[in-house]
Amino acid sequence: MEDTIKTKRMSWGRRNAPAIATAGPVSFWMIVFVLLPMIYVVVISFMSRNVYGGIDFTFTLANYKEMMEPLYLKVIWKSFKLAVLTTVICLLLGYPLAYYIAGKPSATAAKLIMLVMIPYWTNSLVRLYSYNLLGATNGPINNFLLKIGAIEAPLDLLYSDGIVIVGLLTAMLPFSVLPLYTSIEKLDKSLLEASKDLGANAFTTFRKVTIPLTMPGIVGCILLVFIPSLGMYYVPEALGGGKVMLIGSLIRNQFLVTKNWPFGASLAILMILMTLIMMWIYTRVASLDDLEEVF
Repeated sequence: MEDTIKTKRMSWGRRNAPAIATAGPVSFWMIVFVLLPMIYVVVISFMSRNVYGGIDFTFTLANYKEMMEPLYLKVIWKSFKLAVLTTVICLLLGYPLAYYIAGKPSATAAKLIMLVMIPYWTNSLVRLYSYNLLGATNGPINNFLLKIGAIEAPLDLLYSDGIVIVGLLTAMLPFSVLPLYTSIEKLDKSLLEASKDLGANAFTTFRKVTIPLTMPGIVGCILLVFIPSLGMYYVPEALGGGKVMLIGSLIRNQFLVTKNWPFGASLAILMILMTLIMMWIYTRVASLDDLEEVF
């Protein structure tokens, strides 16, 4: 009997050894560095901060109630508004660019995609701080406008929502072009020709054929732009000068400045819930395999 059990164990080990060797390290990494920290964040979001900045392991819903205060609701709403605006602008700029690239031969399209990705060859903070130099009161933009007589006094371009949106666009635009290009490139051109043969004009064809068929790319663009824009903190930190507070900056401050980890964890859970909602919406429209093709 013992020999039979031992034989079955050895047989099971031989059959599953390749799968264990392949998936084992990845599973271990995901459990230790993703699942367990996530569980810890969820747990401490229901705890409270003690007087010394530590965690008092007593169950409470106070952190989630605190999020409903007008001050924090204003930050959450502003973050949502800027993220939506960034997503809309990226979609309006990225779709025509992706459509243009998809209409080129594959060799040319590959070069154009590479040009879209060139900004990522430099450090993101270097790009962001360059905007501080360009938008300064004595910077090139104000000097040029003063020289041509377009303005009488230097514009206050720095430390505003506008410059933060420019920074978010710089960071997120490639993420809008790539999924859109993937979806448009797979578009069956014969359907466009059939629409034209049936008497539809260019606008009708675009509205009733092109947009529905490329909807997975559109939703993928929204997913890849909106979620990072909502939680990105280094852009408002670098360009906002502390005057533009978004939810990402608020979470960072709770963990690193005020040491209120439970409240910071509750804000992080809010971000996770928003991400899950966006993922659910995407799965209702397209398959997650479409995102894998982008990268």
